[in-house]
Amino acid sequence: MPRMLLTYDPAWADQFASIAAEIRGQTDADWVIEHIGSTAIPGMRAKPVIDLAIRIRDLEEFETHLPALEAAGWRRGSAVRTHPVMIREADGIRSAIAHFFVAGEWDAANQRILRDWLRAHPDDVERYSHAKCDAVAAAARGRSTYNAAKTPVIQEIVDRARIARGLPSVPVYDK
Repeated sequence: MPRMLLTYDPAWADQFASIAAEIRGQTDADWVIEHIGSTAIPGMRAKPVIDLAIRIRDLEEFETHLPALEAAGWRRGSAVRTHPVMIREADGIRSAIAHFFVAGEWDAANQRILRDWLRAHPDDVERYSHAKCDAVAAAARGRSTYNAAKTPVIQEIVDRARIARGLPSVPVYDK
C-alpha cells in the first residue's frame, strides 16, 4: 500500500535541487536532471517521494556511474522495463526515485510529458489528484494496486499531451 498522499509542499522543489546536486557531485557527470512526478506539480497531492528524470548519453554511461551512485546509497529498483531506475531509501522508506533516460528518448519520456502538461492544465491536476486518492482507497481495500488504479487517468492525460506534441499514443504502464 502506498504512503499517504500529502498536500503539495513547496519544500519539495528544494529537496529535488539538493538531491540533483548530490547526484552531480557523486558522479561528476554532466547530466540534465529534472524534477518529475507529483512532487513537481504545484497543487498536486503526492507521496513525499522526489522523482527525478536524468538524461544520459547511453546505457554505457549509466553503467559507468552506477558504482558511484550505489556508494552514495542508491540502489537499482522498480519493475520499470523501459529504462533504468534507481531508488534511495532512508530507514526503509523510499525518499527518491531516479529515472535514467537515454538522450534519444528524452523528449518522448512520458514522465516529462505528463509533468509539463499538468503544470499547464490545472483541471487535469485536480482530476489526477482525485484519481490518486481513489487509487489509495482501492489499494487499501485490496481491489487494485495503487499504480494500476491510477493508470487509466494517467493514460488519458498523457495521450492528450502526446497528441498535442505530435507524438503517438504509447502505453504509460511499463511494469
